[in-house]
Amino acid sequence: MLQTAYIRENKEKVLEGLAKRNFDDAAVMIERVLELDDARRSTQNALDTTLSQQNALAKEIGDMFKSGRGSEAAALKEKTAALKSSSKELEEKLAVIEKDLQELLYLIPNVPYKDVVHGYGAEDNQVVYEEGTVPDLGENPLPHWELAEKYDIIDFKLGVKITGAGFPVYKGKGARLQRALVNFFLDRNTAAGYTEIEPPHMVNEASGYGTGQLPDKEGQMYHNQVDNLYMIPTAEVPVTNIFRDVMVDAAQLPICCTAYTPCFRREAGSYGKDVRGLNRLHQFDKVEIVRVELPENSYAALDGMLEHVKGILKDLELPYHILRLCGGDMGFTSAMTFDFEVYSAAQGRWLEVSSVSNFETFQANRLHLRYKDENGNKGLAHTLNGSSLALPRIVAALLENNQTERGIRIPKALVPYTGFEYID
Repeated sequence: MLQTAYIRENKEKVLEGLAKRNFDDAAVMIERVLELDDARRSTQNALDTTLSQQNALAKEIGDMFKSGRGSEAAALKEKTAALKSSSKELEEKLAVIEKDLQELLYLIPNVPYKDVVHGYGAEDNQVVYEEGTVPDLGENPLPHWELAEKYDIIDFKLGVKITGAGFPVYKGKGARLQRALVNFFLDRNTAAGYTEIEPPHMVNEASGYGTGQLPDKEGQMYHNQVDNLYMIPTAEVPVTNIFRDVMVDAAQLPICCTAYTPCFRREAGSYGKDVRGLNRLHQFDKVEIVRVELPENSYAALDGMLEHVKGILKDLELPYHILRLCGGDMGFTSAMTFDFEVYSAAQGRWLEVSSVSNFETFQANRLHLRYKDENGNKGLAHTLNGSSLALPRIVAALLENNQTERGIRIPKALVPYTGFEYID
């Protein structure tokens, strides 16, 4: 969430940044924020003045009673009652203004970092790095959903029977491969200094607002209305909310966490050939990395996260590239995002497997996550997160790119985790 003080001091910069996102209502909403903030400040000043007058009058009345001027004190009580009534009205007015301002700020996305370019969608994203060689699979390679059926490792039909489309059942070596990838990712992350966390898989409303999933404008979260709890769309939500309403000692930063969780997304409106098999699911496994950083260090940390994910994909022997997302394709909360995509040789297209983002102070402002340095100076921390990694499309690419006459070859780095070299 943007800070009103920042908006007031950097109005043109905010509008220019939001224009990169094609945020059409920016000018109207920013003007309304400033109007509400003016009203909030003037109402707060009036309330402070009224309360000060009340306190002064109460002291004066007390002094009158002590000096035996009871009749004069009684006369002033009417004035005190009027001030109390006025302060109550001002408090109620202030509460309404603050609520309206908060709700409006929740609807305004983050301002993109200066290096983010204007764009409308995926076609405007920039490839900034690529590595690996696309394998030559010959004629008619099988897509992963056919390989899954051939080797009986993922059952999509059984998932439909049990739950519905988008909830596959992993079996035998398919289930073992899932577990191997989770452990491989966690081991790589903890070796890099990330502390492993096992968080809840459901969160309350405050947590959803804290990281920006709420308000859920696109209806993508699963919601248990009876208990008002939400199934997590990513481990970012519960892990980052560990630091909600926390004042961190600057000397403790950076704080680095990693977590494995299942993730739940409704994926409303997703149809067509691009959602076949593992390409788009309602439930999937993912390992996440989260960082809390000092503002001056966060972009160096973002670069470090990119290098970390690069290393994992290199060990998995997957061809990949990195995209710097344009303003129109970035998530609501992000100031800058890089997407990793691996090449799916059988499908002949790139599949997103990771997003690595810097949110700057946007989440921290919602979370009230601050730091204090040794001199007592306080400020909002920066938060970052990245997939390290999401499993479904990694599995899809591994199955497709490594299909051989013998079976599906397991990358060397994964063999100690799977216990087998081939799925056959």
